[in-house]
Amino acid sequence: MNKDIRRLTLILLFTPFALWIVLLIVIPHIGMFILSMREKVAPRVFEYGFGNYIEFANEPIYWNTLLRTGSMSLLVTAIALIIGFPVAYYIAKIAGNRTKGALFLICLIPLWVSDLIRAFGWILLLRETGVVSSSLQWLGLVDGPIEFLYNDVTVIMGLVYTVILFMIVPLVSTLDGMDNAMIEAGYNLGGNGFTVLRRIIVPYAMPGIVAGCIVVFMLTAGSYLTPILLGGKNSSWFTEQIYNQFITRYNWESGAAFGFLLLAFTSLVVWLGLKLSGQTLSSTVARS
Repeated sequence: MNKDIRRLTLILLFTPFALWIVLLIVIPHIGMFILSMREKVAPRVFEYGFGNYIEFANEPIYWNTLLRTGSMSLLVTAIALIIGFPVAYYIAKIAGNRTKGALFLICLIPLWVSDLIRAFGWILLLRETGVVSSSLQWLGLVDGPIEFLYNDVTVIMGLVYTVILFMIVPLVSTLDGMDNAMIEAGYNLGGNGFTVLRRIIVPYAMPGIVAGCIVVFMLTAGSYLTPILLGGKNSSWFTEQIYNQFITRYNWESGAAFGFLLLAFTSLVVWLGLKLSGQTLSSTVARS
């Protein structure tokens, strides 16, 4: 009787999650894949094949943009890790309980507003008549207004600001479970700060590092508003190509193919990252 009740409880608990996965992820992706295989040969006449994918392969601007998006996303992920790791370590191992709450609140502030508002905040700061340019002129450091927008540096800054929390949270969760005695033992055995970091802290935090990198990379590669608004015409982000296919050209078949190519590319990068780090997805999720 108890086993039946436990089984029924598990079914009731996991049914909403299973329905969410199937109805909102699996079925739409199946439909998108079928759509990506469809080729328009005449008005309301379609045939199925790999024509949309061949079109992508034959157009250098498409796969160059995809490679650029991937490399920029990796750079954003690396910067977020470099900035987020010390912050996460301080929150998990050094800060007191009250300070932890305050620091987490500060990290959450960017999520209180939408991506659009955050991007326009950067525009107000960095445009030619913005706060930064006006301040530099007032201080006499420059002779005229300077445009800081519409370049790769601005796009990277905006993306790091947007995704940094998703790097900090899994790192804090992982580092919080590390016994301080491990760090003390490292120093007692003659290790310096760098050795303790390299031999003890980083290996222990590796699941959190991998989890944070996966989330940040996927969010960055799939971002649309921040690269477009901060990068302007020079952004060359692959999500813009997808948008153009769907909305501008009304070519849903190519748009679906481009979306699947972005998914396949990012999944390949994540798989390579897991292989190189020696981690598995299940262990990373479990420990982070």
